[in-house]
Amino acid sequence: MCRDSRGSRSVCCLLLTTEVCVYLYTCTDSHFATDGLAKPSGSQCPCVRAHRFALPPLPPFSSVQPATRLLFYASDVQGPPLGSCRPHTHLMFLKTHKTASSTVLNMLYRFGEEHGLRFALPMGYQLGYPLLFNAHRVKGYQGPRVLDFDIMGNHMRFNKPEVEKVMPEDTFYFSIVRDPVALTESSFAYYKEVAPAFRKAKSLGDFADNPRQYYDPRLRNNHYARNLLWFDFGMDHNANFSEGLALRGEALVRRAFRLILVSEYYDQSMVLLRHALCWPLDAVVSFSLNARQQKPPGGAGGGGGESWMDKAAAAAVAAAVGVRGGRPPMRAPPDLSLTPAQREKLREWNALDWHLYQAFNRSFWEDVRRFGPERMDQEVALLRARRDQLARVCLRNGGRPVEAQRIRDKGIRPFQSGVVKILGYELQPGLDNGTTEACLRLIRPEIQYKDVLDAKQFPRPQFVKGPPGQRPRGPAMAVGGGYVGGRPLWNRERLPQGAGEGAGPRGGWTMAAAEREWLARQNQTSLLRADAKGRLR
Repeated sequence: MCRDSRGSRSVCCLLLTTEVCVYLYTCTDSHFATDGLAKPSGSQCPCVRAHRFALPPLPPFSSVQPATRLLFYASDVQGPPLGSCRPHTHLMFLKTHKTASSTVLNMLYRFGEEHGLRFALPMGYQLGYPLLFNAHRVKGYQGPRVLDFDIMGNHMRFNKPEVEKVMPEDTFYFSIVRDPVALTESSFAYYKEVAPAFRKAKSLGDFADNPRQYYDPRLRNNHYARNLLWFDFGMDHNANFSEGLALRGEALVRRAFRLILVSEYYDQSMVLLRHALCWPLDAVVSFSLNARQQKPPGGAGGGGGESWMDKAAAAAVAAAVGVRGGRPPMRAPPDLSLTPAQREKLREWNALDWHLYQAFNRSFWEDVRRFGPERMDQEVALLRARRDQLARVCLRNGGRPVEAQRIRDKGIRPFQSGVVKILGYELQPGLDNGTTEACLRLIRPEIQYKDVLDAKQFPRPQFVKGPPGQRPRGPAMAVGGGYVGGRPLWNRERLPQGAGEGAGPRGGWTMAAAEREWLARQNQTSLLRADAKGRLR
């Protein structure tokens, strides 16, 4: 049994394969953003309440059977109560590059889908990136406040006046940053064939020794090679560093965003975010998405030596440069080794990013101090225990990522960058339907998940075959997200002149032609036009 060895403090028993005790402190006003949060100190804290939570025991998978005993969002596994706060449902996440942002976006996709929220989706897969965001990049946008959107999170270059045209006034803005040296390592690996500055360099060390030898600010996609965070936040990444400029940029970010997460401390970030948004624990539990293979297949550990954050930080490069999953890499992964001196040179080269990272890393730990370090440790332990439990229920191979070509279901096979292998997951067999759907949401790659949400929000045409020579009639035909005949269009689009008058046999309707016409209008075939080498268009 779990026993309280610290007097009056409450105990949380996590019933996993072994029994784990976690001490939890909860206060009535536990919203992270509220002023005055302090670390509880035993019985002297007037708002301490005792809570007991038990994670349900794992279903035995030695013999395959439905995991009917695992209930997602069950009240007894959602962590300490959050008081009287109301969940935020209007959210803007600036999805920065190489920062574990794909895992955060999956969390937003899941929450929005489960609660029937409307997404500000791009026409393709990015919101006009690398151009500054414009509201008309949002699919279905008709003008300020004409159509309500709840969640925005796809890649963009931040431009707040345009974002405010799309999102409600009470939107919660947040983003995530990462040490620019680690960010550059990941960026070099993923964009080696995209950024001219990286393509010219033999290794990351060569680039770090003399970045100006390889870098030309006039060339397209070289923004990946310098101050990428600063660029994503909408500022001039080629500006010469000065303390005044760095402080002004930091102030702009602070005014725009209520919370900045830190990639290196992902789990702690999720605890702060959960309290800031007033969300249940399961809403912020995630698996690392788009893990980058760092060891050869069959090597010692099978990639198990890779930390969770290493894997989580591998972003969905295919959204920008990739082609469909399963293709082997074009060449050996690039050399990412760096000496301490080269790491320091990269900090100097990315001085604006380094300033942002240092500033928001300090702010992050100030937030943790206000939240309570011991309380943070306890909630992180609860989050990790829940993640481990869901991995054992949902995933094959003990939750370890596998190579894309070994994933049989194309709907969950990650896209490949063409340079490094992106790993994915396979579902545990024998799950019941409800658990299967919940588990699929946890592992569905970014590109496929966006397509799923797009199809729900903007249904494809549903053509009804009629007598030869006739067009489909009535509400069965949908264009641009709304049905023609009896139901309004989502984005007030009209059928193009002549649409529906395909030259099929004997003048009849050609469903394939109609489908191609609709796909072309909706820009759903952008990935199919990608260069075979994965270069941006």
